[in-house]
Amino acid sequence: MEAPAAAQRNKGPILAVLREYAGGGAHAGPGALRVLEVGAGAGLHAAHFARALPHTRWQPSDIDPRALRSISAYVEAAGVPNLLPPILLDVSQGWETWGGIQPATLDLLVSINMMHIAELRCTEGLFKGAGVLLKPGGVLFTYG
Repeated sequence: MEAPAAAQRNKGPILAVLREYAGGGAHAGPGALRVLEVGAGAGLHAAHFARALPHTRWQPSDIDPRALRSISAYVEAAGVPNLLPPILLDVSQGWETWGGIQPATLDLLVSINMMHIAELRCTEGLFKGAGVLLKPGGVLFTYG
């Protein structure tokens, strides 16, 4: 399991903003809100956010096999039922290849520290996918 220093530093402030969009509370049961995290990296954020937001169904993803192994370790260590095993996802490819996620089924699409390091086609793919996969009123949340 990797633990990047930047992820340790920014997980609290990002969670504070995510709570505004992921809401929760008494009206939302376990896994009520579907979240896809694109480019989950080491997996620290996914584990932290899923633990803090138990009413979400958190799906981490990445294109890098090393990242997928680290995310898997975080999923196992976290031991929370709403944190799903990671999926291989190339955001530059069409949304149809994004692990079987159907149109208008996501409440939140999260991308942290991806756009500034990835090729432009990845950012374009992220926005195209968000346009199809987010429910009406769903939110694309980007950071970094």
